[in-house]
Parts: sequence; C-alpha cells; structure tokens
Amino acid sequence: MNAIIWPEDFVPGFTENFASNEVIVAGLTAQAVWPLLATPELWPTYYANSANPRFYDGKGPELAQDIRFYFETFGFPVEARVTEYVAPTAGEAGRVAWHGWAGEENTPERLDVHHAWLVEDLPGGRVRILTQETQRGKPAEALAATTPNPMINGHQAWLEGLVAAARAR
Repeated sequence: MNAIIWPEDFVPGFTENFASNEVIVAGLTAQAVWPLLATPELWPTYYANSANPRFYDGKGPELAQDIRFYFETFGFPVEARVTEYVAPTAGEAGRVAWHGWAGEENTPERLDVHHAWLVEDLPGGRVRILTQETQRGKPAEALAATTPNPMINGHQAWLEGLVAAARAR
C-alpha cells in the first residue's frame, strides 16, 4: 500500500504531535470519495469540526496544487496552502496535503501542521483512506498531552463522516 510523503520539517517522530487514522471499506471507490475530500465547502456537511472554508484569489471550489485556503477546526483559524495534489486515477492513489498554520510566527501561540490524505482503491472493491498529520509548536504539545488525543478522535470522525457521505451519494 502507498504511504504519505513527508516534508523534512514534518517527519513523524520529530514533531510535537502526530495523528494517524485509516479506514478500509468495501463498496466504495476512490472516485466516489475524492470530490468530498477535494471540496472544502463540503467538509462541514459531513464533519462537524470543520467550519467556514474559503479560498483566496478567486480560486476553488476544489483544492489544487499551491492553492491557498482557510478553514476553522479544533478551535483554530487555519490558513493553509496545498503542497501536494494528485487526483486518483485507475491504478494511482489520490494524494492531497497542505501546510496549515495558526497564530503569528515566532510566538508561543503558533501552530504549524502538515496534513496529508491518501485515497486508494484496493482489490475486492475496497477503498483505503489514510489521513495523517504532524504538528509543530506549543499548541501541538498541549494537544499531544491530552488523553484521548483530540486529533485522533477528530480525524476518525472526519473519516467516518467522509465514508458516510460517499455512501449517501
């Protein structure tokens, strides 16, 4: 199976927080899931922890390489830039990742994240959806010290909502 491609400053194990969530389900395809993931304005319809998505410079409504966008999650206003975007095709996994940040640079409130998704078809009519996120900064330390880790629970809810929304289409 495929794996996330990590930028050097965000390799898991070398950041303050890391979350990894994955589902493998039958009866869906990467093509059925992808539009729901690639369109931030749809996120709040199936993931309650996402709000107010918007794009800059007249871009959107779908994510694309290097596009800047904004959304709110986990109480953070997140500015983001897409760093990887490859839509799924026959035999090729879909990949989307963004660098997100909240707070002013060089302050204790600053949070930087690399959030990556992988969506791939598997044999037997199954789809695998993997989402992983690494985080840097004091807010990431606080999240990592919380039990249960809110990132793990939040991303699991995102996955479950994504699957339910794809099944409902």
